[in-house]
Amino acid sequence: MKHFFFGFCFLIIGFSALAQFKAEKIKWAKDGNSMYENDNNAVVKSNFKNGEQKVILPATILKLADGKQMSIADFTVNENETQVLIFTNTARVWRYNTRGDYWLFNAATNTLKQIGKDKPAQSLLYAKLSPDGKKVAYVHANNIYVQDVETGKSTAVTSTNNTKKLINGTFDWVYEEEFGCRDGFRWSADSKNIAYWQVDANQVKDYNMLNTSDSNYSKVIPVEYPKVGEAPSPVKIGVVNVETGKTVWMNIPGNPFNNYLPRMEWAASNTELVVQQLNRKQNESKLFFCNASTGTVKEFYTETDKAWIDIKTRWNDDDPRDWDFINNGAAFLWVSEKDGWRYIYKITRDGKETLLTAGNYDIATISAVDEANNEVYFIASPDNPIQRYLYKVKMDGKSKAVRVTPEGYNGTNSYELSPTGKYAVHGFTSRAVMPVSQLISLPGHQPIAGDDLLKTIKPVIRTNLEFFTITTEDGVTMDGWMSKPKNYDSTKKYPVVLYVYGEPFTTTVEDDFYAGYNYMFSGDMNAQGYFYVSLNNRGTPSLKGAAWRKSIYKQIGRLNIRDQAMGMKKLLEQRKYLDASRVAVWGWSAGGSTTLHLLFQYPDLFQTGIAIAAVSNQLFYDNIYQERYMGLPQENKDDFIKGSPITYAKNLKGNLLYVHATGDDNVHYSNAEVLINELIKYGKLFQFMPYPNRTHSINEGQGTFAHLMKLYTAFLKEKCPPGAR
Repeated sequence: MKHFFFGFCFLIIGFSALAQFKAEKIKWAKDGNSMYENDNNAVVKSNFKNGEQKVILPATILKLADGKQMSIADFTVNENETQVLIFTNTARVWRYNTRGDYWLFNAATNTLKQIGKDKPAQSLLYAKLSPDGKKVAYVHANNIYVQDVETGKSTAVTSTNNTKKLINGTFDWVYEEEFGCRDGFRWSADSKNIAYWQVDANQVKDYNMLNTSDSNYSKVIPVEYPKVGEAPSPVKIGVVNVETGKTVWMNIPGNPFNNYLPRMEWAASNTELVVQQLNRKQNESKLFFCNASTGTVKEFYTETDKAWIDIKTRWNDDDPRDWDFINNGAAFLWVSEKDGWRYIYKITRDGKETLLTAGNYDIATISAVDEANNEVYFIASPDNPIQRYLYKVKMDGKSKAVRVTPEGYNGTNSYELSPTGKYAVHGFTSRAVMPVSQLISLPGHQPIAGDDLLKTIKPVIRTNLEFFTITTEDGVTMDGWMSKPKNYDSTKKYPVVLYVYGEPFTTTVEDDFYAGYNYMFSGDMNAQGYFYVSLNNRGTPSLKGAAWRKSIYKQIGRLNIRDQAMGMKKLLEQRKYLDASRVAVWGWSAGGSTTLHLLFQYPDLFQTGIAIAAVSNQLFYDNIYQERYMGLPQENKDDFIKGSPITYAKNLKGNLLYVHATGDDNVHYSNAEVLINELIKYGKLFQFMPYPNRTHSINEGQGTFAHLMKLYTAFLKEKCPPGAR
């Protein structure tokens, strides 16, 4: 359900509370003093220590034989800057454009060579240069190929054994969606071996989507999709020798139908892997060292939780790659909530741990490790969970964290640090400041060029935006924002619209510039007389401790719904200018589910709702997400039923606009059909809008998003009329 926020908001309008304020991923050079940039289709290196710029790949090289200019979607520069691997002509695979064509530029000969030239266009994934620069590995048709750079010969080093659903070097739908696993292979440092995942999706049932709009006859589009209650696809990890093609499989214990392997890396050597295994409930995590030559394994660290255990994806921008080794592989950094807060620990090879970030606060992300000074940089906000600041702490387990972000940057700060921690791109936004960025040196936080941002930014005075906390009758205190009509008359009554998400993936209330904007409304919502509100309920990933976040375990569809309802009830009591007869709610994905719940469970409180791409029945969603937060339906099915909107559909009294795309591979269209049947069964009138052959983001096709905005706005104005009364 989560990718509405990453895919839709950020792609369409850049308003995602999760994605928009993070500095763009920087391609830092190994020296820690420079970065590589795509400068109008040329790859340029900028050195911040001496101010020099160097063209690594000139744009003129990318002009093809037919006269067309190749466009760089992404690129990788090798360590000695003699080769540049270019990703171009990309196509989407589920969420991201990870499939396309690759070309290799040789700086010494000033030539360009296509990788996998004998393969169909747009069919290569995750191509990577070997560390010695002599080979390129890539995935094609569920197999890993290795191409010799000099001869151009490509050889498959894995096999699917003519089995369609055996996947080497990448992942199935659910691993990508819920673990962030996409790139499924790793070169060894000596370029002799490749460690990779193999996913056996043969036992996973297909969900068959139906494309009825692109041809006279409908087309069935199967998606390997393990529903909640279905066993995971068995996954194993192997190491293949690129010369012999022989794979050694790691003998990781446990039933592969009852475990996940979401993380794997080379363990700071050419001989050993480090692997994380989660049990199916995702409340037990085990770490193994695996001998790459023999496949023997050694378990060295175990963690358990009464609810669930998050992996690196959750504090690394949906990316589980890399392992934070320090001291030449003798130890690594680890993030855990086992002591009640999200802390950073240092763990040695024998499993001994040292707590680095002691205190009653959560870290949000690890930013960088400065081994020269024995420090780790991280993002946190001990005093205000809706803000973000850069901190650092010594990795000795004895020191207190020190704030690096200077005073005055009150709001949301993001940082992309160089490998050595000497430089960073600092992004800043707040309720009054549009997103801005600057290049700084650390640890002094000094701007590299120009004045400090605080001297140049001009805050926007938003007198109509209020941040607040509210305590419900249940004793739950939630953060919220409220956007108000300008010059409203407090003696009159105005409609109020609640924006919701409500589940463990994201918050809706953060101190950023786009708080209070409704990107689905055509025009100025406040100018037309609406109050607009959002709240962070329990269970959302706010920096308020593990107990806050994990209170929602087995309670999705109940605890979060009551918090939102009681929050609105308290607002109506406190703010007499809010019209209790004109209360609307809307949300997308999990927010759509929350919208349905509020309309169905609290029909006397919410009169109007707009639910987009909602899960109507929790038993229809995928196993990794739903079982992580709800347990196994074989053990507590009643919690899934009580947590599903369809259970309460018979209670609908108000106005419902329900929107769903028929080509949604994430929240399947069947969610809409079963809910529609239930509403029909009880004689409930509502409006429904299907978007043919669109995905979960409903942004494909000319005019689609504009149409959805018009639909949303017209329905809201009709059913929850704007203006004072």
